[in-house]
Amino acid sequence: MGRRKLVVGNWKMNGLRSQLDEVEAIGRVAGDHPAVEVGLCVPATLIDRASGKAGGAFIGAQDCHGARTGAHTGCLSAEMVREAGASWVIVGHSERRTDQHESSADVAAKALAAHGAGLKVILCLGETLDTRDSGKAIDFVLEQLDQSLPEGAAADWLAIAYEPIWAIGTGRIPTMEQIEDMHEAIREALRAALGGAQGDAMRVLYGGSVNAGNAAEIFALPDVDGGLVGGASLKAESFGPIIAAAD
Repeated sequence: MGRRKLVVGNWKMNGLRSQLDEVEAIGRVAGDHPAVEVGLCVPATLIDRASGKAGGAFIGAQDCHGARTGAHTGCLSAEMVREAGASWVIVGHSERRTDQHESSADVAAKALAAHGAGLKVILCLGETLDTRDSGKAIDFVLEQLDQSLPEGAAADWLAIAYEPIWAIGTGRIPTMEQIEDMHEAIREALRAALGGAQGDAMRVLYGGSVNAGNAAEIFALPDVDGGLVGGASLKAESFGPIIAAAD
């Protein structure tokens, strides 16, 4: 199954207008690697401006609400981020599950709302170090997947991102064997939940301290279809080699 590599930068709470030059530079790198689908999920304040400068990359949002409208002060609906210029959105990132106490049911609702608004979705999963050390990482992540998958999930609009929480921004990553085992387990679960064709077609990304030095080895694993990249995606100088590694 030939799945096109997907490499997405998550800028998190970083990015001002002064950094739009980096968006433009990353867009140029993306244009040099058309075999790879490249995107940047920027802060909501930059979506409109960045969408006009991204070149060969798409612009995505980092979150959306599960409701179309309503009394949700400070929140943005999927339609709002779509109108601003986003074509993708991240849902269920561990920082939102932890800091904002989002449940897997909340995540599934957000994914469904995003799809209804015409957005594509990156759905995040991942375990803590305690869960990993207890030997229950795969069971935990598969339960999270089962509870977070939206109704009608399909490979043409949904991708999964496995991000071990303990590897995000720490410089630590699982062993290649641990990454491969988790991605293989997610792939089998997707086949069981969605059918063989959809399970085989859906892209499963790895995230957590991906950098120029380890990207090629990670992306070469059979069920790793790209990456969700944090800090290294803020500059073309560091993100460019990761994009090239996926090509």
